Amino acid sequence: MSASPAASPVSAALEDLTGAEDLRGLDAGQLAELAARIRAFLIDKVCATGGHLGVNLGVVELTLALHRVFDSPRDVLLFDTGHQAYVHKILTGRAGRFDTLRQAGGLSGYPSQAESPHDWVENSHASTALSYADGIAKALHLQGELSGARDGVTDGAIEGTGAEHAGDGGRRVVAVIGDGALTGGLAWEGLNNLAARPERPVIVVLNDNGRSYAATVGGIAAHLAVLRQHAGARVGGAPPDGAPPADKNLFEQLGLAYIGPVDGHDLGALERALHHAARLRRTVVVHAVTHKGRGYPPAEADQADHMHGIGVLDPATGAPARVATGPSWTSVFGREITQIAERRRDVVAVTAAMLHPVGLTEFAERFPERVFDVGIAEQQAVCSAAGLAMAGLHPVVCVYATFLNRAFDQVLMDVALHRLPVTFVLDRAGITGPDGASHHGMWDPSVLAVVPGLRLCAPRDPARLRELLSEAVDARGPTVLRFPKATAGTDIDAIGQVDGIDILYCGDHPMDVLIVSTGTLADQALAAAWQLNADGIGVTVIDPRWALPIPAAVVRLTARHRLAITLEDATRTGGIGSAITQACADAGVPTPVRNLGLPPDFLPAGDRRLLLERSGLTADAIAATVLDSLPAVTAHTRDRRPERWPEQQPAQGPERRREPPIDAGGAP
Repeated sequence: MSASPAASPVSAALEDLTGAEDLRGLDAGQLAELAARIRAFLIDKVCATGGHLGVNLGVVELTLALHRVFDSPRDVLLFDTGHQAYVHKILTGRAGRFDTLRQAGGLSGYPSQAESPHDWVENSHASTALSYADGIAKALHLQGELSGARDGVTDGAIEGTGAEHAGDGGRRVVAVIGDGALTGGLAWEGLNNLAARPERPVIVVLNDNGRSYAATVGGIAAHLAVLRQHAGARVGGAPPDGAPPADKNLFEQLGLAYIGPVDGHDLGALERALHHAARLRRTVVVHAVTHKGRGYPPAEADQADHMHGIGVLDPATGAPARVATGPSWTSVFGREITQIAERRRDVVAVTAAMLHPVGLTEFAERFPERVFDVGIAEQQAVCSAAGLAMAGLHPVVCVYATFLNRAFDQVLMDVALHRLPVTFVLDRAGITGPDGASHHGMWDPSVLAVVPGLRLCAPRDPARLRELLSEAVDARGPTVLRFPKATAGTDIDAIGQVDGIDILYCGDHPMDVLIVSTGTLADQALAAAWQLNADGIGVTVIDPRWALPIPAAVVRLTARHRLAITLEDATRTGGIGSAITQACADAGVPTPVRNLGLPPDFLPAGDRRLLLERSGLTADAIAATVLDSLPAVTAHTRDRRPERWPEQQPAQGPERRREPPIDAGGAP
């Protein structure tokens, strides 16, 4: 697209923008108009689909400046976290796809290599960009492509690449990192390595809006607040009167150059700072101060998180366009943990920069001194929780399931090794829907199954969440409770219990199939059982409640059936079903076990129900698996007649359940 007045981005559709060449011919007035149009576009599109609105409204001018100064994708632009890349997508030819944002087959809510060569990494877990930048800069330097690399730093350069001549005309590496992401330990590991070789240039753009979801916490937040008081303190030369001296500036103390703070909504000032950073030929931090939610009054007025992440809204008012059909799992947990804390003064809560999203709002209001937000620092959250437990408290660590992956070593070696009473509450477990591969909470059962002494549960309904949470905080060792991002639904009462295992259904026929359901798949398991019962197949449905380690009663019940089917909203590789299979093999139980769960793959964004359906976790698919696995079983014939539950009159209609026996039949 030409930058001529007849076809400038100001007069043409945003859908026609393809890159930096479309922007460089614009004057200040045209750029201001373009920024306003981008904000209006974001409000319209993101309110229609849901997504990360507030942070992207805050980076419009910053992203325009980055694309005017640097030549993406030749120059490397990294965003940390990736949810602040919507404007980057608009400027690189993807505005026309925003109607499909975060939908199946649509535009990702994060950078995506499959979408564009402008996206280097699929970065949606925080604090990673500086380490990516360090590695990319090293590689470009060794290959003679890094702009600004100075003489004397080419020892070990790949022979014949001309690395010793890298300079003007080379490629630049730019990492945009939010101040919230700077609270994560990996960010400081990356910064430490960048500071070790400042003559191998990386431009670090600190997008400082004072927040992650909520306000940024900790010492780094306080330090940035001091720096923010002196806008323009360093754009080369000595600091003005009253600005913090270099020995009080953390970045300069590390040996990095520092420019800023710069008004992140002053396009001219941003461009001057970025040009100056590029000329320094060393690693530099450009400190840009932005305002989350800028230009949209409902977001600016939202004190919780400035509309960080939203569902579908009415753009005129900012009010939700859809009324919730019932309480969410998160809200049920939030109420229950607050009630537990009323009774138990030793219960404290720990979160990693997600106080509100994980349901701790009421807890924090009621017990502000007993909730600890450690920033985007899951390792710190878990290890600090270990310390809290060592000193006599019972910490409840509340994180998204996908983010606990980042603290596995702390769970294993700092909590479990010491047999500490720490409860982990994993929100967004299983299929989360629109945020895609990085946010599906599908790994935790497989990862945590190897942790000695750790117990894991997945409540099927609100009543079980309350029961299991209460049991978890009474436990003497580590416990995990996981639930999805969904409406909690109605309670599904057990018809009986065997050694702590809930029996949900007993059919009218001999015991052909045992369905072991974990978590919220109980409704699909019951619907499948009703179908199979109508086909003359005897089905028992159980919920282990505490799924890991595998209860012995599950193995005994498996031995009394011809086939066992396990269901889990998690990857089936190494998960709960795999553990049941192994437990049965160890006990010499010959009953075949079929594991149904999510495939061992990075699943895309999409509707939760659709993704579960594609994974074979619906009633019809479960019933089909049983029929495929028992081809000789029909309503009239069987190869053998397994034992029956004690004879009782079957219930009428679809609620055909009968009381189970007193025990699980003893050892197999």
